[in-house]
Amino acid sequence: MTPQPIDPATAPGALTLLGIETSCDETAAAVVRRWPDGACQVLSSAISSQIAAHAPYGGVVPEIAARAHVEVIDAIIAEAMGEAGLAFGALDGVAATAGPGLVGGVMVGLAAGKAIALALGKPLVAVNHLEGHAVSARLGARIDYPFLLLLVSGGHCQLLDVEGVGRCRRLGSTMDDAAGEAFDKIAKAMGLPYPGGPALERLAVSGDAARFTLPRALVGREGCDFSFSGLKTAAARLAEGVTEEIDRRDLAAAVQAAICRQLAERSARAMAVYLRTHAGADRRFVVAGGVAANAAVRGALEALADAQGFSFTAPPLAYCTDNAAMIALAGAERLAEGLTDGLDAPARPRWPLDEAAALANPTHIPGRKGAKA
Repeated sequence: MTPQPIDPATAPGALTLLGIETSCDETAAAVVRRWPDGACQVLSSAISSQIAAHAPYGGVVPEIAARAHVEVIDAIIAEAMGEAGLAFGALDGVAATAGPGLVGGVMVGLAAGKAIALALGKPLVAVNHLEGHAVSARLGARIDYPFLLLLVSGGHCQLLDVEGVGRCRRLGSTMDDAAGEAFDKIAKAMGLPYPGGPALERLAVSGDAARFTLPRALVGREGCDFSFSGLKTAAARLAEGVTEEIDRRDLAAAVQAAICRQLAERSARAMAVYLRTHAGADRRFVVAGGVAANAAVRGALEALADAQGFSFTAPPLAYCTDNAAMIALAGAERLAEGLTDGLDAPARPRWPLDEAAALANPTHIPGRKGAKA
């Protein structure tokens, strides 16, 4: 339960941070207060969406996104501070996404965060966007470490053993496309409007998932890795011959069921690994990222957690997709540990949570931008 507003003067150790998020096509700012016991309160959350700007192209155009961030970043930060009812001097620090993401957009938010931190003489925390998702469920519930995390979004799909602040061990990752990317690209092939994932979910509600047979990825392969490229290709080919509305509904339902099945299968394997590592610990399963807003995905994973004896937690719907409240909370948790960054913190297009695993056992060959998560 979200705590009631508390006067910081009566809560020693409380940290109030401004968070800034510009890693993709959402310009967001938020103010979050975190108490030493881990409780937190979202004082404000402002988001400017770019859906209309990218809709004609059927996906995010990096240059358009970066320019849009520049145009609204000041107003969004002012809106967040106004909604929180705080002066900038009341902040204990500033957190800004420093990657991974579209680097042009990341640079905009990070530069704004650096400027505010410099002007105020306050600490800067350069936050990994994925770490923001990792703590996002803590915006709506008290979740202690450690926990098993399925991070599933448009750009990322991975299973992580989250042991504490900045301590994430990768158990599995996508070998090609992320689940959200598969949703969006299949929806585009079906002629659904942008953004495709939510449109496909709406179409699937009344469909027959058993009508179409779709391939199952990595059959016989051990481990917790994902692959959605084969599903995406097969569904796109089927979409070429589907014109009747009832057929479109059935194909959408089949796609959604196939994605749910793979997420649940790999999560079940990760649960077994997690239990071997954390014998006797509470069984906590957290699902975060934009795809966590999909009702069918939530239902399948909640059923899995119940069957395996794990608690199930997902962020409130407002904090599943990209937002700045999760960045502010990740920053507050890092600041509480004394982890801050200098004004030379770089904007990073790639930034794995478990960088050692990404380099030692990459799912993609590292390029000049670094290892991909």
